[in-house]
Amino acid sequence: MSIDVRRGADRFVTAAEGRTTRHSFSFGPHYDPRNLGFAAMVAHNDENLPPGTGYADHPHSDLEIVTWVIEGALRHRDDVGRDGVLEAGSVQRVSAGSGIVHSEVTEPGVRTRFLQTWLRPDDPGVVPSYARDVLPLAGGLTEVVGHDRLGIGVAGARLYLADATDRLALPEAPQLHVYVVGGEMRLGDHVLQDGDAARLTDQGGRVLEVERPGSVAVWAFGRN
Repeated sequence: MSIDVRRGADRFVTAAEGRTTRHSFSFGPHYDPRNLGFAAMVAHNDENLPPGTGYADHPHSDLEIVTWVIEGALRHRDDVGRDGVLEAGSVQRVSAGSGIVHSEVTEPGVRTRFLQTWLRPDDPGVVPSYARDVLPLAGGLTEVVGHDRLGIGVAGARLYLADATDRLALPEAPQLHVYVVGGEMRLGDHVLQDGDAARLTDQGGRVLEVERPGSVAVWAFGRN
């Protein structure tokens, strides 16, 4: 049973072409053998992109990629003909499976912030697939990715989002990853602010107290 708090100020940072990416785990040139992932997560990136920037065509395979656009707009194109704009509040799941090539670029004149998570799938080499939705967030946690919503190739993995104004009861799950996008939250003796994260093991059902309203993203893995 543990709560491992990771501060935003200690996060790996990549700055290139005006983009700023804050990494929760080892990524690219940033390597720490003690911080390679958590549960099925292998990447958890908080992206800030100026207008007209982003990532040109690049490949992925055997990853579940979940993107939440926090503000702005992000255009997604891929090699199977998908071309669309994810506006603020949109959540997208891409199962890269046997392989895709895609690009992610902001719209002209629009600064964009998005949170993107990569997870190891249970089964490699599946046919690539894709789903997206726009979900209004209430004060409590809203499940936006899971077996029954958007689907995902990781058994028991669920993503909850909230625009938090009051206390939040965290899901019952063996492993939880809590990420504060804005505001200030209290988890037991720990105060979490924008960019701070907590990795919980066998601590499901705890309460996140909202000290200052903001947004939070919670990944749950496994079911009790």
